[in-house]
Amino acid sequence: MATLLQTPRPGADADPAAPARTLRVRRHRRGDSAEGWDRYTAPVGPRTTVLDALTWVRAHLDASLNLRHSCLHASCGTCGMRVNGRDVLACVTRLEDLPPGEVSVEPLRNQPLVSDLVVDIESLYESLDGVRLPLVRTSEGAPGSTPAEGVGHLTRFEDCVECGLCVSACPIVASDPEYAGPAVLGAAWRLVAEPRDRDPEPAYALVDGEQGAWRCHLAFECNEVCPTDALPAEEIARLRGILLRHRVVRWLQRHARPEEVQP
Repeated sequence: MATLLQTPRPGADADPAAPARTLRVRRHRRGDSAEGWDRYTAPVGPRTTVLDALTWVRAHLDASLNLRHSCLHASCGTCGMRVNGRDVLACVTRLEDLPPGEVSVEPLRNQPLVSDLVVDIESLYESLDGVRLPLVRTSEGAPGSTPAEGVGHLTRFEDCVECGLCVSACPIVASDPEYAGPAVLGAAWRLVAEPRDRDPEPAYALVDGEQGAWRCHLAFECNEVCPTDALPAEEIARLRGILLRHRVVRWLQRHARPEEVQP
């Protein structure tokens, strides 16, 4: 299956004298059990990203190459992939920042593979729904407040962009598919730390168990690959502290006199 494509097809708008890099891309076509690697040589400039090179390959060399992207500036989280063995967002990973030589590109791990560099992250979104922090959210403005003039509506933004890089990098998810994972646990931390009139009990029930916050080994691999410094490992550590306090409160509510219970 591996194919070495050294030059663009006739008609491709590339300067043969321009600098170039070879991408070694893992391929997996939908419905085909076979996997392999294809090599493509793409022209590069000083600011060319991995995503730039891949989209050039798709446009000029191989239209069958499947990848996913949207915003092009690390906000949507859809272009996650493994580059030279590291989980990154391809849209902000410049080729000039990588070591010289061939660049390997693979899909994220620990999530169902759809085709080539595209994985199915629906299960991640479903898990976030279970924590009561769905993917699309509107801001929780103060009662009676209205958007500024010229602003139709407000959208809430967080550090986490639900890209799934932390799930791919997590060694526990790799060995235990029942583990909630760093993205979900980080979302649970944000909810229990700042409920904003939402009931945090579903989040407690989801993460306070053997496959929740206590399953994490705090390897900090998720922190290393997070593109927005959401720091899920630190959030998981804080979450454990909150869960311990929550357990104490629940025990007191069952066994102590009402006046002795302090949340």
